[in-house]
Amino acid sequence: MPNTPNKRSRAYEDSDFLHGPDARALRILSEYMEPNSRFKHYNIQDTIIFFGSARILPRDDAEAGLKAAEKNGGDVTQARMRLEMSTYYEATRELAKRLTEWSKGLGEGGRRFVVCSGGGPGIMEAANRGASEAKGINVGLNISLPFEQSENPHISRELTFEFHYFFMRKFWFAYLAKAVVVMPGGFGTLDELFELLTLIQTQKIRKHLPVVLFGSRYWADVINLNALEKYGTIDPADLELFFRTDSVDEAFDYLTEQLKVYAMESPGATL
Repeated sequence: MPNTPNKRSRAYEDSDFLHGPDARALRILSEYMEPNSRFKHYNIQDTIIFFGSARILPRDDAEAGLKAAEKNGGDVTQARMRLEMSTYYEATRELAKRLTEWSKGLGEGGRRFVVCSGGGPGIMEAANRGASEAKGINVGLNISLPFEQSENPHISRELTFEFHYFFMRKFWFAYLAKAVVVMPGGFGTLDELFELLTLIQTQKIRKHLPVVLFGSRYWADVINLNALEKYGTIDPADLELFFRTDSVDEAFDYLTEQLKVYAMESPGATL
């Protein structure tokens, strides 16, 4: 019997190679090229980004949790705080719904500003849920984590993404964004907020990008942004890079006015 040479798989079919350190550049590139292909196919050029905690509950879930804690001797203080924080879930849901309805009302020849979240639970779910309730297409940029982050059911199925690399996920947040809403959140939300503010401050983002910081009391407790100006580590004008509010109406009016003035005539991504 003649010797049969060992058949080698093609490099692009070699799972061990593709998941090894030598193919890291290919994996990074794929997290640019595959989303880019889908965004082009579905004509997603402009997004309104929602950032915020994955741990914030819908009001009805928070109310049920408080009743259960009171009845069964649970942590009532924590349950009451969850109910208080659920205000931000409902505000996100309502704002995303109203922005989606407004965007759809621009008409067939008009622009389309699509709600986009990090794809997980909490505030992210509320944003996708509000957009879905307005019967609008919406985007979820999910991230693979060992805990907490599973995609929510309200994202448009064809625009559900799963990222391994945080920096590629953050690239897609920034690249298509025409406006940003930042609800209360933890380390991840703070990271996303400050990276965007840094990019705007240093003009690495050249487009006009309105940022809404929603929840005055929360943000005043968590970070003293005015102290940065007091100590001279930012300019006074840097405090104008974001708009602070506790009102869905104010946020909606501010964002739609900014989009009308700065984004209507310049479709597509600009960094």
